[in-house]
Amino acid sequence: MKLATEVTLKLNNGRTIPALGLGTVPSDDPKYVKDQVITAIKAGYRHVDTAWYYGTEKYVGEALKELFDEGVVKREDVFITTKVWPSFWHSPEKSLDQSLKTLGLDYVDLLLQHWPVCLHGDENGQPTQPKDSEGNLKYDDDPAEGTKFIDVYHSLEDILDNTDKVKSIGISNYSIPKLHQLLPKIKKHVPVVNQIEYHPQLPQQDLVDLCNENGIIVEAYSPVGGPGAPVLKLPLVKELAEKYDVSVNEIVDAYQILNGRVALPRSSNLERIKSIIKLPPLTKEELDELYQIGAKNPTRYTNDPWGYGLGFKWWEGDTLSKKFD
Repeated sequence: MKLATEVTLKLNNGRTIPALGLGTVPSDDPKYVKDQVITAIKAGYRHVDTAWYYGTEKYVGEALKELFDEGVVKREDVFITTKVWPSFWHSPEKSLDQSLKTLGLDYVDLLLQHWPVCLHGDENGQPTQPKDSEGNLKYDDDPAEGTKFIDVYHSLEDILDNTDKVKSIGISNYSIPKLHQLLPKIKKHVPVVNQIEYHPQLPQQDLVDLCNENGIIVEAYSPVGGPGAPVLKLPLVKELAEKYDVSVNEIVDAYQILNGRVALPRSSNLERIKSIIKLPPLTKEELDELYQIGAKNPTRYTNDPWGYGLGFKWWEGDTLSKKFD
């Protein structure tokens, strides 16, 4: 059986991205991420997805240094992603510089705009979740109607053109309305990826189609759903895992990779990280069956308040978005 760790996808700038990556949002103490990264790389992963906001870049950096020093991999063998958080919207290069210093790297392979909103952070991006006296998020631009998020992307383009600190740039948590706002305003570099919540319970084919039309690869975070990994409990996922003699995790990752998307699982279980690398050859019919689960009963598990106003479907609590056509 083919290994998911051996699959790469071609980006719209001619570079490649490994189709299986390790997410590094901490599930408990951030320091455990170090062992997770070391375990993943030794198991064959060549893609680590992190972010300034996660608070884990220090431990990702420690893991990479150890792996480089031991000769397990070279820097050029590993694809590293970091992101600019919305409270740092005014200073993307400063955010990147902090990430590079913390990671102990000269460059990252991919720099993403974490969300297309502008939160009210100080010169150091603090606080990361600014609130007013009533507990509502404080913005520097209207989350639904504002356009400053486009300036942030332009800053990423400038970093790509004028420095050696990044190889590619992209976006994260961009909805159809936000993409429609951004795409006509791009100066030179179309985003290589759009990282979004995506799994069999969350059908977003219209968004995927828009990305595909513009050569933007979709990266799926939370491929197992939300807390408790609800997607892994779906009867069809269990049935397919039994059929192909693989884990349920490998089925949901294959759902992404065989559809030309990047899967970004995360786990605090080192044995699981090591073992979920096979790519079962799901048929077109099976992939469609998995998609139909969400088409009948769509469920989004990430409903963060900084996603209000973006125009995503099925975003609980979002009263800021206009009606989604």
